[in-house]
Amino acid sequence: MKCKALIVLVALIIFCAHKVAAQDTTRISLLFLGDIMQHETQINAAYNPKTGKHDYTNCFRFLKPYFQSADLTIGNLELTLGGKPFTGYPQFSAPDELVYALKDVGVDVLVTANNHSVDRRKKGLERTIRVLDSLGIPHTGTFTDTVERMNDYPLLLHRNGFRLALLNYTYGTNGIPVTKPNVVNPIDTVLIRKDLMRTKELNPDATIVFMHWGNEYQNQPTKQQRQLTEFCFKHGAQLVIGAHPHVLQPMEWNKEQNQLVVYSLGNFVSGQRPRYRDGGAMIQVDLKKIIHNGVSVTAIDTANYRLQWVYRTALPNREFLVLPVSTFENDTTGFIKDEVSKVAFKTFIDDSRELLGKYNKNIAELKTVPPDTVVTFAVRVTKASTSAEVYAILDQLETFPFGLDSVQNDDRTTVFYTGKFLSREKAEAYAMRIRTSWPQAEVVEVVNDALPD
Repeated sequence: MKCKALIVLVALIIFCAHKVAAQDTTRISLLFLGDIMQHETQINAAYNPKTGKHDYTNCFRFLKPYFQSADLTIGNLELTLGGKPFTGYPQFSAPDELVYALKDVGVDVLVTANNHSVDRRKKGLERTIRVLDSLGIPHTGTFTDTVERMNDYPLLLHRNGFRLALLNYTYGTNGIPVTKPNVVNPIDTVLIRKDLMRTKELNPDATIVFMHWGNEYQNQPTKQQRQLTEFCFKHGAQLVIGAHPHVLQPMEWNKEQNQLVVYSLGNFVSGQRPRYRDGGAMIQVDLKKIIHNGVSVTAIDTANYRLQWVYRTALPNREFLVLPVSTFENDTTGFIKDEVSKVAFKTFIDDSRELLGKYNKNIAELKTVPPDTVVTFAVRVTKASTSAEVYAILDQLETFPFGLDSVQNDDRTTVFYTGKFLSREKAEAYAMRIRTSWPQAEVVEVVNDALPD
């Protein structure tokens, strides 16, 4: 009997080992930002009278390593790109250079449904969409018309073998009516339920709902925020991210239910200076997808927040700079010059840690500083010079569970890549698997997300 039991045990171990070996595990890191705003003081500070243009390069220059350490960075664009005259509160129209700088520093996706979506009415809403489209920045929440919404909603994001659905809603538009045929997604449970049901049919790996809600300047969520969160979870959302209060509110990760909510990320960048409003948090959520025998399961793997504060430098050369707390909390160079700002910076840190330390559930602060250079690995698959070749490759997308990226060369050929992988070993293992179909597949090093041509 003992011998027979031993044989069964060995067989079971071999079976389990085989099952583990047959699994594929894919990961993606998401970074969410709070309110991106431009008050008149910020617009004036970004203006360069010598060039006659606005420049936001310095505003975000310390954030690139943080954005590069994530696969997707998603922010709330709480303004319009309505063109001149540029204005701040109460009806925002920011210079296009703001989103140029956001894209350059690594912001990948923007949501646009908020109480300022129609500050410049129809022209502002539609121009915002055109500018974002011209820059290739995926966005959702506002639409030129119902046909555009039907075709493009929910927004599907493909990265690292993940298919993510992003939805976005706002409580209102400051009493300014939305001009037909434009659409601004309202917080309406009948509509949200319908959208989430449609999203399920698209079979995403995870569904994210970005809400513009709550009471301004209150550090606790309202009853309605909590009810809407449970409503979204009930109908298929895994992540609910909140904006609008302009101050931080708690974050909760229910590990048993695989659900996470952030009630408010506060201000990512703004001209607001009162206590609690001069900064916010970025939340980093890592998802893990395990594929076994063609069946995939996606779970929240880790979740942490990073604090960031807006430093307004002194006149006459005033700037608004977003400072990651991890980088500047122990700064010994005296980068923050005046005592008032030093006190405000420390007060923001202390207030934020007290609030989130007391009320957060399973979400702690991440204090490490990411490296300036991020190295990952991709698999160069093939080159193509004609549209027929390109379409032939795209038809094989099921061959690429880790996604497909491309770079166009000066000779008008297009180089296709899969990735990205955190280690060369994993990239090499994947390249070996696909060489039966693509014998020219080779592993390349990717520095700061810049694919080689």
